[in-house]
Amino acid sequence: MKLRIEGYLFQDMFAGGTDTSFTVLSWIMTELLRHPTVMQKLQGEIRNVVSGRTRVTEEDLSSMHYLKAVIKETFRLHPPGPLLIPRESREDVKVMGYYVAKGTKLVVNVWAIGRDPSYWEQPLEFKPERFLNSSIDVRGHDFELIPFGAGRRGCPGITFAMIEIELVLANLLHQFDWEVPSGVMGDQTLNITEIFGLSTHRKYPLMTIASHRA
Repeated sequence: MKLRIEGYLFQDMFAGGTDTSFTVLSWIMTELLRHPTVMQKLQGEIRNVVSGRTRVTEEDLSSMHYLKAVIKETFRLHPPGPLLIPRESREDVKVMGYYVAKGTKLVVNVWAIGRDPSYWEQPLEFKPERFLNSSIDVRGHDFELIPFGAGRRGCPGITFAMIEIELVLANLLHQFDWEVPSGVMGDQTLNITEIFGLSTHRKYPLMTIASHRA
């Protein structure tokens, strides 16, 4: 029984730590291909920081402010988990004027919060610049952007996930130039139709052409 429980635990860790990161990276590349100016600006920042070196290191990430803004904007529009894990109220409570009875199961719709016009100007537009002069972060302190949840039940892998996403993305953009293939595949790559489930995936697979930077 102990081995079975540990096996499920490791399965959850690997699934939660790979599928969500893959999903976010897929959406980031999608939005960058749909917005070439953003792609060029981000590549310029990365290549300027890294200079003559071939690889981006973890130490470089602290200087890449536009990179972090692009990732935050993608989390806002395309959170990998559209609904946070359900919570159950352990007692009768009133929250911001709403009465919540004991035993009520609550689900937070992160996808809807990220597109709420009462929190975001032009919420359906991909605009990383909105985060350049903003203190809003994804670590659970700003409730308008909580892709990892918040509080004691927030995602324990947030630090690892952010470094992983930043490092992989920065290296992909530093070492390669990217373009959309011609024909149907290109149309599908620019199509942002979503499939909802435990994770928010693209309806069509992401197809791109990578050219190694000279």
